Amino acid sequence: MPAQRRFGMDHEHYDWSPISTRGVLRWPQDARLALCVVVNLEHMEWSPPEDAWTAPLPGGWGHRPFTDLARPSHREYGHRVGIFRVLDVLEKHGVKATIAMDALTAENYPYLVDHCLKRGCEVMGHGISASRMISSRMTEQQEREYLGASIEAIERATGSAPVGWLGPGAGESPRTPQLLAEAGIRYLCDWANDEQPYPFKTGGGDLTALPLMREMDDVAAIWERRLTESRYGELLKQCFDVMHEDGAATGRLMAVNLHPWLIGQPFRIRYLDGALGHMMGAGGVWAATGSEITDWYREHPPAP
Repeated sequence: MPAQRRFGMDHEHYDWSPISTRGVLRWPQDARLALCVVVNLEHMEWSPPEDAWTAPLPGGWGHRPFTDLARPSHREYGHRVGIFRVLDVLEKHGVKATIAMDALTAENYPYLVDHCLKRGCEVMGHGISASRMISSRMTEQQEREYLGASIEAIERATGSAPVGWLGPGAGESPRTPQLLAEAGIRYLCDWANDEQPYPFKTGGGDLTALPLMREMDDVAAIWERRLTESRYGELLKQCFDVMHEDGAATGRLMAVNLHPWLIGQPFRIRYLDGALGHMMGAGGVWAATGSEITDWYREHPPAP
């Protein structure tokens, strides 16, 4: 059967919408830019299930035919040391983190859960573990059970169900957005295609995309592209400067995804510190959590 030819997107998740044709988006206090910092707390299993699937990167040196000590122990640095360093820097600059937490972290690290909540962080769903991504190999029932287990683990650990979602490795199947909406998730961070939130069409509930900036992700920049730490810090500043200027016409969203096992290293943290100081010192910035940003967007959509 020939492919369907039509205007715009080749899927039904959302409409194609060039930013130049949209109405004006205004943030609280007429801020030019909304800043959202997502911090990943994801557990890397020593012995994942046989049917689990994960990408070969990041956090290790590929799949090896013997016990892989490097990958899980490197990742665990983030839970033991890096997270506290990252949260200290965010707090210094008045930025509340949105914590992407997987089920195994929620279940096995109660001290971390409590620490994040006491600091006023929002906790959103992040799958079962870094070792178990969502894939199209799952049946619909398997995926429903996976999403349910993740959401329920967060609810048990924090006392409330998460309203945001970031898939491990941004992994999804074609049905994931609808299943998330049906499960009560209100915003999704897996799609890196915009500088503003936008609505998803799910048929199963209200769902808003909160696009993370793929190229500003610390893993994508430092680990995969091998940029120096200083260059990464400059990229954050340069990205912010352009978006802050563009935000004079219509509000922009700068959503940055961080991993404590990477950016929380002692020789890297000062570059995050410097970048956040540059951003928050510019004025006209609304630093907010994922739910605060998407709730505002839904209640105050772009003016025609």
